[in-house]
Amino acid sequence: MPKLDRYLLGDFIQSFLATLIVLLTVSLGGVLVDVLGEIADGGLPARLLLSQLGLQLLVYLPLVLPLALMLGLMLSLVRLYRDSEMAVINAIGVGPRRLLRPLLMASLPVVLAVALCSLWLGPWAQRTAARLVEQANRSLIVAGLEPGRFTSLPNGGGIVYIDGMTEDGAGLRSVFLQREREGRIDVMTASEGELQFEGERGRYLQLRDGHRLEGPLDGALDFCLMRYAINEVALPERAEVRDSDDPRLQATSELLGKGDRETVAELHARLAPPLLALAFALLTLPLARSSPRQQRYGRLMLGFLAYLVSVNLVFIGTRMLAEGELPPILGLWWLTLPLLALAVWLYLRDGRLPRARRLAA
Repeated sequence: MPKLDRYLLGDFIQSFLATLIVLLTVSLGGVLVDVLGEIADGGLPARLLLSQLGLQLLVYLPLVLPLALMLGLMLSLVRLYRDSEMAVINAIGVGPRRLLRPLLMASLPVVLAVALCSLWLGPWAQRTAARLVEQANRSLIVAGLEPGRFTSLPNGGGIVYIDGMTEDGAGLRSVFLQREREGRIDVMTASEGELQFEGERGRYLQLRDGHRLEGPLDGALDFCLMRYAINEVALPERAEVRDSDDPRLQATSELLGKGDRETVAELHARLAPPLLALAFALLTLPLARSSPRQQRYGRLMLGFLAYLVSVNLVFIGTRMLAEGELPPILGLWWLTLPLLALAVWLYLRDGRLPRARRLAA
């Protein structure tokens, strides 16, 4: 590999990795807020925090990687123009077409990684996350109830203590439950219990063979003591679980050959990110070109806004496909192919001197 290619490739990769680290940190914060919100609402067990955080981050990689590639390449090229290195490179006869080789050497592995995440890794992460949530909904072990420990239920649902648990995590032995609601205290004990489900998201504890004590919290004496055979206690609603036939959970190979609107929309939503990544990688050199006295980072913001518009158009087009407002044969090709053609055309025209106009006779 020539020295110039090694130098440019190393600079491109360093800038891309630095940008990727920053974007992943920002994305991780946003995903963490969403997961913590679900945990606080009681729909997601706290023990699934790290697993859901990592899996959801994999889902967002097809959107983060193209942006990191574009910004990293543009920052590197802007630095070359700022330090007049690009002027020296052009002075020795190296033009935009000669720079295509190091540019593609840095971009194509990222484009392949985006395709891998969009077509395989992202759907696998969503299936795995849905499976873990479904298992957690049917197991009190993952929900945080452990034998010999007091556990607080989410949303002020009370405090639970259990002495034993079955191997599958659904059955309980020697249960103690204390709740406060509407200015009264409610204490229940039971020799055994079981986790039950109602509808799609409802769940509750079914306590059997126990006692219940209910009374005021203000010091009054109107207490009520009763013995029950079966008592049901509502728990916070479980997290929403997607159906197994949801296109977002299916592998890409399963989407091929299906003609319904939701499947076509999901398939094109997975094909769009790698094409966008390649198009914006080719756009970096024309967008980064600047004269000595021109603002250095103005076009960087222009490229960032162009990427945001393209991603929003992908979301809008996917929704329109799913709702039947766009014909399935059109897909998202109306966005990705013209954008890719525009990027190739601008790259080939970059650096050309304008033709001199002929003087009128």
